[in-house]
Amino acid sequence: MTARKKINKKPTPSSEGTIFVLSVALVIAIGTFLFLSSRQKETIKVAEKKEVTVMLASENNSSETGTAFLKEADGKVVVTLAVENSPKGVTQPAHIHTGTCPNPGEVKYPLNSLVDGKSETTLNVSVNDLLSQMPLAVNVHKSVAKAKVSVSCGDIAK
Repeated sequence: MTARKKINKKPTPSSEGTIFVLSVALVIAIGTFLFLSSRQKETIKVAEKKEVTVMLASENNSSETGTAFLKEADGKVVVTLAVENSPKGVTQPAHIHTGTCPNPGEVKYPLNSLVDGKSETTLNVSVNDLLSQMPLAVNVHKSVAKAKVSVSCGDIAK
């Protein structure tokens, strides 16, 4: 019979230390990866939620009130106007002006005119760039012929 030699399977102190260090390094690496991954997703969600709501108040006894929704899509601002009590079939110019209501300044961004109280315009500017130009106001005019008469206005706020 041949005698079998016993192999010592106990880990040595140096191999135990190496395993411990590698385990700690792996835990730190996984933790860092998960932390950075979650931060990136949060940043994307914030960028996707860039929007501003502007309440449009009636002016000059028009009774035209409504809302302007400014929402960022692909780095551009989409402005959606919804105005109640607007005259049927009348084209009403709309703009984003410098300044504030009730006496806004010059036109900063022309918007597509309202027809039957509705309009949508895409501006080649981001929400952040737009807000950096404050103060600004959304203004709706009575008609093309009476563009100097404001019927609805609202200040854009951050």
